Amino acid sequence: MLFRRAALLLPLALLPAPASLAAQTGAEAAVEAARAWREAHGAEILAEYRELLAIPNVARDLPNIRRNARAIADAFEARGARMEILTLPEAPEAPPVVWGTLPVEGAERTLVLYVHYDGQPVDRPRWTATEPWEPALYSGSIERGAERIAWPEADAPVDPEWRIYARSAGDDKAPLAAILGALDALEAAGVARRANLVFFFEGEEEAGSPHLADYVDRYADRLGSDAWLFLDGPVHQSGRPQLFFGVRGYTGLDVTVYGATRYLHSGHYGNWAPNPAERLAALLASMQDDEGRVTVEGFYDTVEPLSKAEREAIAEIPPFEEELERELGLAESEGEGRYAERIALPSLNVRGMAGGTVGETARNVIPPEATASIDVRLVAGNDPEAMLDRVEAHVRSRGWHVVREEPDRETRLVHPRIARIDRRPGYRAVKTSMEGAEARRVIAAARAASPREVVLLPTLGGSLPLYVFEDRLGAPLVGVPIANHDDNQHAPDENL
Repeated sequence: MLFRRAALLLPLALLPAPASLAAQTGAEAAVEAARAWREAHGAEILAEYRELLAIPNVARDLPNIRRNARAIADAFEARGARMEILTLPEAPEAPPVVWGTLPVEGAERTLVLYVHYDGQPVDRPRWTATEPWEPALYSGSIERGAERIAWPEADAPVDPEWRIYARSAGDDKAPLAAILGALDALEAAGVARRANLVFFFEGEEEAGSPHLADYVDRYADRLGSDAWLFLDGPVHQSGRPQLFFGVRGYTGLDVTVYGATRYLHSGHYGNWAPNPAERLAALLASMQDDEGRVTVEGFYDTVEPLSKAEREAIAEIPPFEEELERELGLAESEGEGRYAERIALPSLNVRGMAGGTVGETARNVIPPEATASIDVRLVAGNDPEAMLDRVEAHVRSRGWHVVREEPDRETRLVHPRIARIDRRPGYRAVKTSMEGAEARRVIAAARAASPREVVLLPTLGGSLPLYVFEDRLGAPLVGVPIANHDDNQHAPDENL
């Protein structure tokens, strides 16, 4: 997958501002260069990528995050790029941004390539293929019975269906290896770029990008461009390459409800003392109907309608939902709409619940409290705080007294239903017009690179803080994902 998708990156640097026959010829030459290079150097590309994956990359682990930054800068400097490791003097705890530039004489445009090099924290006991930062090679997917195999020797052929298992193999170090391979291919084939390249590699995206705006503000003079290309996310679930032109925003909250001030014996107090776990389950169930539609009043009121071009792009996506349901072991999915139509709407997801214990540690008790953690994905038109206001209003409408801190005894004795709501910071969704000049050029480049139909997705299901770039820099934003859709993103046994 990595080698196949690397070819998508090359034409992006070759298409000039006015699309022409010469541009298409250059794109074709670039694609052929990429394929020839990966066929001859696949084992070499894997070996370099393996070294990068072996460096732990959780954002809060600053020593290892800095090791990642240095290794990435060194790799791009070896390809002729001028690289710097950017920091924030006022925030020494912030993971560094790896910035670089690779200009070309007579460039007709400038593209910024965004990748984040940090990864999600790991739950080591749940990893079965390997240790998270000990990259392992398998003959395919372990869910389908693939076996672990040796890393190929130099000059040995590489099967694109092999899978690399390691944290961040797919999200989001894969584009780094792809870019490096693409640059090597262009250099070896003597294919000249028509675009200046700027690199912006972030080190805390999985931690919510708390310092991203500060970095963009401080270094804005280095980030001017004709377009930003965000190399993150998976290809389409059908296996086809895809481009995305928007991302959903994000916000969320935790809801804690209370019962007695201590654990109670379920035999002595069951059917008498209220059970907060049961009451919380009922509250959460009231937020959605059986079809998955959110029943919070006003939840869909501010959704910005899809444009004609976006509706047409969705209509052209080949049906894949039944196949995806089989892959995931689902007898049905929510709602009557197709997948792309569903992710064009905001969503409310219970990402976890806790109240008492289960399994071998379960006890016959009524727990004193229960908590649910909720994430809300936003689409264009949704304001993060206003959406949380609506969810909170729904909680109140169900008879709950909302507090911000642990309730004291007096509050407990006055209000029979108490819910503490802890809001999380959020950010809005972002969309780029699919009909803009830069968007059309990226579409043309991707189609030139791919032997399969390219899916054009108006909005990716996941979230990225792209509003920072839109608000401050104003350039079009287009997503160019390359990881496989079943890469176990954020989960144990992540793979590429």
